[in-house]
Amino acid sequence: MTPRDSISRFYATLAVAASLVAVAAVLATPANAAAQFDPAKSTLTAVSKQMGVSVEGRFTKFDAQIDFDPAKPAAGTARVTVDVGSYDLGDATYNDSVRGPDWFDAKTHPQATFVSTSIAPAGANQYRVTGQLTIRGHAETVVAPITVAQQGATQTFDGTLPIRRLAFGIGAGEWKDTSVVADEVQIRFHVVTQRQ
Repeated sequence: MTPRDSISRFYATLAVAASLVAVAAVLATPANAAAQFDPAKSTLTAVSKQMGVSVEGRFTKFDAQIDFDPAKPAAGTARVTVDVGSYDLGDATYNDSVRGPDWFDAKTHPQATFVSTSIAPAGANQYRVTGQLTIRGHAETVVAPITVAQQGATQTFDGTLPIRRLAFGIGAGEWKDTSVVADEVQIRFHVVTQRQ
């Protein structure tokens, strides 16, 4: 190999390395960084009515994978996975009951999931997220109205999704009586993500 060949190969190698560094830099920019779910700042609750009195419980363990750009909402995706055994009503006896076979049946169906199929604008910072909600192994198509706010690298997603518990088999036996526990349940969520 001549000195000229060695120099040519050196510059070719240097050019390839520079190209790889440039690609890595682009992939590392906030616009392309994956949004990280912030569980410490996020909440997920379910509100029902028992004998006409509102009862609210909180899911203490859930995860959200959201990829959303307000400039391209139709390209966005969302997946939420909930540990139904983490539902907390503030009383150990009640918690054991709702985890049991008459309600969430957490041993057989430990997770509930929501997977988006479409996201459409519905006004300023408002969107309609359609997707499949699966609870106790039963899937239903639902539409969640959400409000999106963004400050720097932080995005927040807020909304309330009404569902019918009996459509998912939640509340068996005597608990099917909607005069005791209402059929409608309000799922309220506040999800925070951060781009690294």
